[in-house]
Amino acid sequence: MKLKGRNKVSPDFSMSSMTDIVFLLLVFFMLTSNAPNALDLLLPKAKGKSTNTQNVSVTIDKNLKYYVNNEQINGEYIEIELRKALEGQEKPTIILRAEESVAIKEAVNVMDIANRNNYKVILAVRPK
Repeated sequence: MKLKGRNKVSPDFSMSSMTDIVFLLLVFFMLTSNAPNALDLLLPKAKGKSTNTQNVSVTIDKNLKYYVNNEQINGEYIEIELRKALEGQEKPTIILRAEESVAIKEAVNVMDIANRNNYKVILAVRPK
C-alpha cells in the first residue's frame, strides 16, 4: 500500500520577493522622512505668559550704521553699549537684525561679542 502523497512541499526560498519588499520600504521611508534642510538657528519660544527677560535689539543697516534698541551708536562702542544694556539680567539675549545686503562679517562681529560675554543671540529673519 502506497501512503506517500503526490504533492511534495518544496523548502526552497525565493529572495526576489523579499528584495522587492525591502526596496519598496526603503523608497517609502526616504520619501516620508523629513530631512533637515534649514539653518540651525536659535529662535524664541512663545509662551502663554510674559516673562521678565528683556531682549536687546541690535540692528545693522545697509550703510553699516549700528543701532542698539533703535538708538544709533558708533560701531566701535557696540560691546560697551551691549554690556550696559544687558547688565544684571539673568538670561541676556540679543536680537540681531541685519539687512540682506550687509556683509556677514558685520553680523559675525556682533555674534563674537555675544560669545565673549555669554549672551544668547537670536538672528531675526523674515518669513518666506
